[in-house]
Amino acid sequence: MARSGLEVQQAAVKALFLREIKTRFGKYRLGYLWAILEPAAHLLILLTIFGFIMHRTMPDISYPVFLLNGIIPYFLFSNIATRSVGAIEANQGLFNYRPVKPIDTIIARAILETLICVVVYILLMTGVGLAGENFSINGFITLVVCWLLLVILSCGIGLIFMVLGKIFPETEKFLPIMIKPLYFISCIMFPLHSIPKDYWPYLLWNPLVHAVELSREAVFQGYESKGVSLNYLAMITLIVFFIGLALYRNREEAMLTS
Repeated sequence: MARSGLEVQQAAVKALFLREIKTRFGKYRLGYLWAILEPAAHLLILLTIFGFIMHRTMPDISYPVFLLNGIIPYFLFSNIATRSVGAIEANQGLFNYRPVKPIDTIIARAILETLICVVVYILLMTGVGLAGENFSINGFITLVVCWLLLVILSCGIGLIFMVLGKIFPETEKFLPIMIKPLYFISCIMFPLHSIPKDYWPYLLWNPLVHAVELSREAVFQGYESKGVSLNYLAMITLIVFFIGLALYRNREEAMLTS
């Protein structure tokens, strides 16, 4: 009995997903612990540098929880987008099998990175909770929607640069360079309300600011970040993803034959 196109794609994504797990963690002695160590080390460094200052600036808010809800969404966005760009080269030999398409590699990598970030988020949030830090996830649906939109946005950016990278190979180098500065202008280490309102229009074009601040609203009772919008995040996500799909659709055959 012939399988449907969706079933074929599901099988291809599953195989690529398992291959990504082995490639990502199989060569490291500590294996899956590396996924936790990176954000945990990041958190400890920032707590050491800014912890005392931010505790005085935001006395009613747990700064470790505040940081986690900035660092993990950023890692989710950054890892999916940057790893998607090199998906074709990393799996070039598999495209000899007709069921495997370039977009399947991005889906597999996005699923893996999302699962890693979700597990790391749960473990670290549980850890800081057991350490006595206070938070209350009163906007669980908002948190899930923000993360889902970040995943889709990252895939859209990955698709765009994957296509452009096959036409202009130099562009693959631009994405990591573009994403790194976003760390400093996406309210990862500080709240939006600590920035003078005159500068808000320059920050709020960045969808990551909306995702990060909305995530914090979801875990802090009474935390409110004026100016951010879930609708804006959704609009930018759909536009970027549509552009990515359109470019991919137009260049899929060319990418497989080049």
